[in-house]
Amino acid sequence: MADNKSQSIIIKKIKKSGHASHGGAWKIAYADFVTAMMAFFLLLWLLNSVTQEQLEGISNYFAPVSVASSESGSGDILAGATMTEEGVAKSSTFKDSVVVNLPPPKAGTGGEEASGEAEPTEEELEEERQQAVEQDQMEKAKEELEKNIAETPQLKDMEDSMLIDVTPEGLRIQLLDKDGLAMFKSGSAEMLPHAQRLIQLVSKVIAKMPQQISISGHTDSQRFITDSGYSNWELSADRANAARREIVHSKVPFERVSRVVGKAATEPLLPEDPKNARNRRLSIILLRGTGKDHPAAKKDVKKKPKKKNKKAATGLPGLDNINKRQETEGLKKAAPKPTLNKPRTAIKKQPVPQTIKIEEEVDPALPGLEPLRKRRSNKGWRNPKS
Repeated sequence: MADNKSQSIIIKKIKKSGHASHGGAWKIAYADFVTAMMAFFLLLWLLNSVTQEQLEGISNYFAPVSVASSESGSGDILAGATMTEEGVAKSSTFKDSVVVNLPPPKAGTGGEEASGEAEPTEEELEEERQQAVEQDQMEKAKEELEKNIAETPQLKDMEDSMLIDVTPEGLRIQLLDKDGLAMFKSGSAEMLPHAQRLIQLVSKVIAKMPQQISISGHTDSQRFITDSGYSNWELSADRANAARREIVHSKVPFERVSRVVGKAATEPLLPEDPKNARNRRLSIILLRGTGKDHPAAKKDVKKKPKKKNKKAATGLPGLDNINKRQETEGLKKAAPKPTLNKPRTAIKKQPVPQTIKIEEEVDPALPGLEPLRKRRSNKGWRNPKS
């Protein structure tokens, strides 16, 4: 009966559930951290690559602008004050602000050294000193020329015909034409007497200066050309060369003239009026930096080789060097040891012993004895007595 009963079958199903989800919030936080680090290093790179002027411009761009006249409180219209019935009153705790101008930040270059800028070298100091001396010389020469022109009655009318100024190129002296008083004949390089006296007066001052001289001739824009092709270019060059001859004739060394050029009408004194007579002029320039005491001129001076004193050889090797060293130290020279001429002792040669040859006498009385003796001598036997 029991076998016939049906057995119930129980099936158990096990559901496997996964782990609880942690979410993706950490990924967002990590991404924000990486982005912030990238922005930070990018900012450091930008600060190191820009210049100080650019940093100051950026700082000024983002600087807040205050509407109130006083820098205090909230910076609003009332500037930290209180509105009352009587007007605007400041609180008891209100204090005027103090604005301190701090130096701009140093970034990108590592800042300046604590000791400040590097000290100038001796050559730079010497060059600055020479430039100051040269500037003073040119100023004094300018005053002397103006004084001589004013004190010379013959050149009273030509006081306006000279312009003297100190330029970056050097001391420039310009001799100008004016209406009714020209320095040269029209279309010619022949100098008139009053122009010669003016150049002679200028040459007296130039002779006292150490600088090299540059002379240039200028004309106006009036077209001038002859049948042979002679134009303002040749005319300006010839007039500059005529001024050079007059300067050299006035006891200025010809070696000091370094440049003579003709510029025609390319550099007018009055650009707005190119045909004006004052554009016809001579320009004499004492070139800056070419004086005898200037470092640039000293470089061109070649050092003379030192003469070597030839001394007689003492006969002993190394003694010359010892004498030179003793001369510098103030010691006496080491005198060479005298060589004593000792008499040479003649070596007697020992006499060489002479070899005595003993000739054996042959007894003619015994025939056949000689061959017997030779045979015995060859065998080492003693010779028999005769």
